Amino acid sequence: MTGQLARNGVHFAVMCALTGTYSQRTLADTGSATGSLDEIVISGSLEAELPQQLAQYGTHVDTVTAEQIHDGGYLDVASSLQALAPGLYITSKNGPFDYVQISLQGSRTEDVLWLVDGVRINNRLYAGTTPLDTIPASMVERIEVLDGAQALFYGTQAVAGAVNIVTKAFTDHPQGSVDFGVDTNGENHVDGRVGDAIGGHHFVLYGSHDQSDGIQPFPGSDFQPSATDRHRAYDVTTLGAKYAYAFTNDLAVSALYQHTDAKLDFALPELGAIVFNKRDEDLVSSKLDYTPSDAFRLYVKDYYHRWSSYYSEFDNVIGGPGELTTIDDRDFFGFKDYGINLVTEWNLNPGVQYVVGYDFQNYNGRDAVLVIQQQTEHVNALFAQVRTTPDLIPGAHLAAGLRCNIPSIGQSALIWNTSGQYDLTKNFYVKVSVGTAFRLPTAEELFASDPQDERGNPDLKAESSTSANVSFGGSAQLIGDSSFNWEAITFYRTIRNLIDFQSFDAATNQDVFGNVPGKVRTVGEEGILSADVGNAWSAHLDFTYNHARQSGSQDQLDRIPVSEFKAGVDFHPHSRYGATVNVVRVGDVDDEPIPGNGRVGYGNYLVVDLGLRAAFGTGAHHHLTFNLNNLFNQIHFSSLSHGETDATGDPYVVHNLALGRTFAANYSYSF
Repeated sequence: MTGQLARNGVHFAVMCALTGTYSQRTLADTGSATGSLDEIVISGSLEAELPQQLAQYGTHVDTVTAEQIHDGGYLDVASSLQALAPGLYITSKNGPFDYVQISLQGSRTEDVLWLVDGVRINNRLYAGTTPLDTIPASMVERIEVLDGAQALFYGTQAVAGAVNIVTKAFTDHPQGSVDFGVDTNGENHVDGRVGDAIGGHHFVLYGSHDQSDGIQPFPGSDFQPSATDRHRAYDVTTLGAKYAYAFTNDLAVSALYQHTDAKLDFALPELGAIVFNKRDEDLVSSKLDYTPSDAFRLYVKDYYHRWSSYYSEFDNVIGGPGELTTIDDRDFFGFKDYGINLVTEWNLNPGVQYVVGYDFQNYNGRDAVLVIQQQTEHVNALFAQVRTTPDLIPGAHLAAGLRCNIPSIGQSALIWNTSGQYDLTKNFYVKVSVGTAFRLPTAEELFASDPQDERGNPDLKAESSTSANVSFGGSAQLIGDSSFNWEAITFYRTIRNLIDFQSFDAATNQDVFGNVPGKVRTVGEEGILSADVGNAWSAHLDFTYNHARQSGSQDQLDRIPVSEFKAGVDFHPHSRYGATVNVVRVGDVDDEPIPGNGRVGYGNYLVVDLGLRAAFGTGAHHHLTFNLNNLFNQIHFSSLSHGETDATGDPYVVHNLALGRTFAANYSYSF
């Protein structure tokens, strides 16, 4: 069926070439049970269809839309997902455009893979440094969150899941918008996009600029007198362009270019006078989609990702008022990642489908701060999956697959996955996914050689994991136009060969990375409910419980919440106005910011966000949005770190402040 759709004309092929097209329809229209109130149906591009194909074969997939993000007034991808993505714990260190802590189904930050339009953007220099500090929300068409091990198609780091950020979609007629916004944290925001089709050539241009003097990053009591820079500022500019063209009904090409310039303050509780990262980033990809028949489809995609950061730190001198000492002056850390991805889909027999693919990745990077010398690694990977459709077994979608990763440094990794969904009735289903995944060591873990801190270990084994997700779900049509969806999920994961500091070299005064004996075991449950009540109300809620333990320990793993609750209500009695409320409740979270000094708790907080929106004028082209985030000004901490006192140099716990109450106003014009 999808092959026939893709051959319906040049227009359709172009529209689907890079990000796919999608539409929302209710369960009553689909005739089958799904895990969300609105089924996102993506057609045409094999790559764009993949997350929703996986949803049919046992993976729970949540989709956050650009409309939800705009209505909530969220500035970057991290804050959007923090409020809107079920089951995903994510918290920014000091407000928008900063490093984040992440947990998906009880995972660590390094267990989640991030992609932009299918291109992996994870920083392989370090395990816990995410790429989200320079990704604005305004570039987003939708965000797809895939729960559970996704290593079969996506490779290393997709241990607990993968998140695909899809940029602005193509259009077949002139379409665009411009937005202006301000908030009470001194934020100034502007973004715009325009798309059109000219003579069969489709293009989208988008850009955004965010600038703020920032928020106070720590409580006043956590600052030492020597720290004079007491606000974290940011200045982020992103420009993007996309292009697509169909040569024939069967053959289309597309391309993406995105550039980011940013200056991001790095908050320090002591000594800091001027401390910042200067970021320069390019993401380039091109793709060919070929659909000659219903029996065969393929895409070939290449990509190039250059991520460069220059760290500068000028500290105050204790006892020397007005004196500064240079710690770092534009010291470089960064990487270049390029590769190619080939995926084919074969429908040779009724009821059976085959997917076969190949990945190549070449990665090189260095860090002058942690003294990681220039290193290059390349990885070849082959993967294959066989699927059955309801034509073979009515009501069932079953799949099994293998992937072999062969890196130039370290050991090869072979993983497997079996999954499926069975519709017991039209409105009740069961999903199961069981498989393995892996995380290759980072450059820091392999090659770091900081003479005052740490040393890598080139003999590290890749982390390996086994996981299982089992869920039951369904839907029901209530009185009139009202309906609801529900899903109850149980998840389990063990990780072996965990990479962490494992020994201490007294001769060099360095902590040394190693593979930790034993296992990390995570079990948990998640409950999801969403509903449409009449034509004016929609609501969702999600509750997640995580039990994550290292062998021999009774303590929850650091920085992983025991529980999280999210809920939202949207009121839309008329297409021209509406209101939204989003609630996030985080349970116990602990960390050990000073090794050997015991664990410190910093969770147990509630954040409520409110939003009002209205459209006016002929054609409703003008839009006003007002948002009050963290309504009750709940003072809470996103994470913990440590500093050293001016007087004695002794370590002490530092609390990273999350965003307080913030009022924002935004005007947009769309055409």
